Amino acid sequence: MMKDNNLVRHLDACETMGNATAICSDKTGTLTTNRMTVVQTFIGDIHHRAVPEPGQLPAKTLELMVNAIAINSAYTSKILPPDMEGGLAKQVGNKTECGLLGFILDLKKDYAPVREQMPEERLYKVYTFNSTRKSMSTVVRLPDGSFRLYSKGASEILLKKCAYILGPNGEPRIFRPRDRDEMVKQVIEPMACEGLRTICIAYRDLPGNPEPDWENEAEIVTELTAITVVGIEDPVRPEVPDAIRKCQRAGITVRMVTGDNIDTARAIAAKCGIIHPGDDFICLEGKDFNRRIRNEKGEIEQERIDKIWPKLRVLARSSPTDKHTLVKGIIDSTVLEQRQVVAVTGDGTNDGPALKKADVGFAMGIAGTDVAKEASDIILTDDNFSSIVKAVMWGRNVYDSISKFLQFQLTVNVVAVIVAFTGACITQDSPLKAVQMLWVNLIMDTFASLALATEPPTEALLLRKPYGRNNPLISLTMMKNILGHGVYQLVIIFTLLFVGERIFNIDNGRNAPLHSPPSEHYTIIFNTFVLMQLFNEINARKIHGERNVFDGIFRNPIFCSIVLGTFAMQIVIVQWGGKPFSCAPLNIEQWLWCLFVGVGELLWGQLIATVPTARLPCLKEAGLGLEPGEDEGEEMAEDEEEIDCAERELRRGQILWFRGLNRIQTQMRVVKAFRSNLYEGREKPESRNSIHNFMAHPEFLINDLIHNIPLIDDTDVDDESELSRYQHLHPALRKPPPPPAQAPPPARTRPTRPYRQYSLPVTPCNRNNNNNHQSGILHGNKGSRINTTVTNGNPRAHHCNHGAHHGRDRPGKPLCSAPPPHPLYCVETSL
Repeated sequence: MMKDNNLVRHLDACETMGNATAICSDKTGTLTTNRMTVVQTFIGDIHHRAVPEPGQLPAKTLELMVNAIAINSAYTSKILPPDMEGGLAKQVGNKTECGLLGFILDLKKDYAPVREQMPEERLYKVYTFNSTRKSMSTVVRLPDGSFRLYSKGASEILLKKCAYILGPNGEPRIFRPRDRDEMVKQVIEPMACEGLRTICIAYRDLPGNPEPDWENEAEIVTELTAITVVGIEDPVRPEVPDAIRKCQRAGITVRMVTGDNIDTARAIAAKCGIIHPGDDFICLEGKDFNRRIRNEKGEIEQERIDKIWPKLRVLARSSPTDKHTLVKGIIDSTVLEQRQVVAVTGDGTNDGPALKKADVGFAMGIAGTDVAKEASDIILTDDNFSSIVKAVMWGRNVYDSISKFLQFQLTVNVVAVIVAFTGACITQDSPLKAVQMLWVNLIMDTFASLALATEPPTEALLLRKPYGRNNPLISLTMMKNILGHGVYQLVIIFTLLFVGERIFNIDNGRNAPLHSPPSEHYTIIFNTFVLMQLFNEINARKIHGERNVFDGIFRNPIFCSIVLGTFAMQIVIVQWGGKPFSCAPLNIEQWLWCLFVGVGELLWGQLIATVPTARLPCLKEAGLGLEPGEDEGEEMAEDEEEIDCAERELRRGQILWFRGLNRIQTQMRVVKAFRSNLYEGREKPESRNSIHNFMAHPEFLINDLIHNIPLIDDTDVDDESELSRYQHLHPALRKPPPPPAQAPPPARTRPTRPYRQYSLPVTPCNRNNNNNHQSGILHGNKGSRINTTVTNGNPRAHHCNHGAHHGRDRPGKPLCSAPPPHPLYCVETSL
């Protein structure tokens, strides 16, 4: 893959890329050459479809334009000679500025002398480019002491600040709003529809005395005089349209996510082949995308994203956040039958979150930042989209290689195990000896993996749809091949085992005594078994029902070498293996029969390919992934993990049924535990007999630390009995009890009570606790408890929410000046 310009950082990304169903790609540098070139210009009221000759332009206009471009650019941007003769000139620095400098060179002018006359240190004021201004301005002092401002930026923004425009004779004339609207319709929109980036270049003369307030940028960069509007093209890479066609043929949807305006992005997408005339697709700008996917509260909703992304092909004027939102929305979507596997390209630091979120992240090796490369799975060393197609080919090839090896290995395993076990049970001696099985395992594991896993990727891998996220590793076609070839081999082996001595007119090996010399009978069985595996290895090269199993076999010299080498070693083992391999030499006729049966594997494979897979409903796919909608790698709590693992194979209805029974049983155990611990020796209230009443009654009962002391104080019996009249009702329906009379202040000589705990029913006082208690405890969350402690008749802390009426443990004064809702109003609560 490195030779195909794919530097793989995470090995599993190779296989994942083979199953990709969507690619969200950048435009600049990935789909395009990232080499800006001016191809159209509007100067002196004339729209030039090609770069004009210098003689076609007014001298004053040409001089102003050369100075504006040369000075109002970063001096680090420059055009250098090509590295090799006949090559393109090198662009160093900002690509847009390099395109403008190249425009000067195309006009037979040079920007270097202008910069020598006005070096960078003599620039009086510079307003650098940023995403808010979308323009750059530079102020220089002229020889007469006045100032001149040169400005360039996005045409739709800078033209609004222009009050004049240079005419055909190079003299400025008034530029009215209706002139601007006409220019947008006649010049700018046609340029944008052709995929050009439009840049306006303007200037303004400012007086030297009094000197302007340079900090007031809004007053400085206004009433400009437009010099020209140029259309800059970033040409599409010549190999990109073909690469995108291959992706679409392979079932991969390509989407372009760019910061350019919608017209330019749509034009580039049409040139690349991402969109086609007449197709049902959507092109959106970032602000429209956000408006559609967010609800009234500004929250992103997956349902809204699901309505957009299947038809979305171009996302223009997008931010890195929009890119991350789109990628996450596609990955999390379950609107389609098959979950999406998304690949993303990026080169900037802000692309890091999207690259991390994607199933496979591609970073640009040339233009990409270190942050983008660190967040990626694969680095494109040539920044070319066509390298992504090669990554898809390699990913599918890796996946197919695993499937080929599994198909071959499982066939050998099934036959070898059945033959060894059944033969040992019936004949008391396995037809395949221990050393022979070691040789078979060597063929089955080491040699087969090298032979089948070294197939080079081909264009044919792009002619089928991707497997998808939940596709099983062993498909129905593979299962058909495994069982079909297994049946053929078992029939041949058992035929040779029980009637082989009569077919070949040799001694019977089944009744041979222990430690007898190797027999021809069992040697033929072993030889036939190995030769059938060799020819079945050729069948295993195709796993999708292809008939031509020899297609491309000579492109893989490793496969040919292993098959021929294994056959040669088999001849040596049979003819000269002797007692160590339990083999007796065979004659030519016996070898030919063994070879004929082995070649029959190829003919039997053609017969199996003829049988439609859909006609075999008894087959089941193996290695099935998660059901659609289940998130891979989702972190689960420990108490839920065991349930989910055990229930994964159950149907949804069974899951709900068993969970319901489990919860009811758990609740019943809780009820019994409370009754046994807390109502021991007391009359059980009638309201506790139903589990539903228990669940609807959020009262918190706590173990009493001293069991021989009643939970209700003697002084509180009347109030508690009054409150018990409402215990059988739901808390929301209870009528509050009448407020008791003002409790007298606690006497200082009150006898000391032992340490004990209370059971608090839900009352208005309790509901006014702090937020943690209110949300976690008073709402009856599972496992929540309130411990209330009173010591020596005085509480150590209390949570009654009476605000300024509270005292704090002052002698002789009550803690609450407001009347309490019930007697238990001064308690310490702890969770």
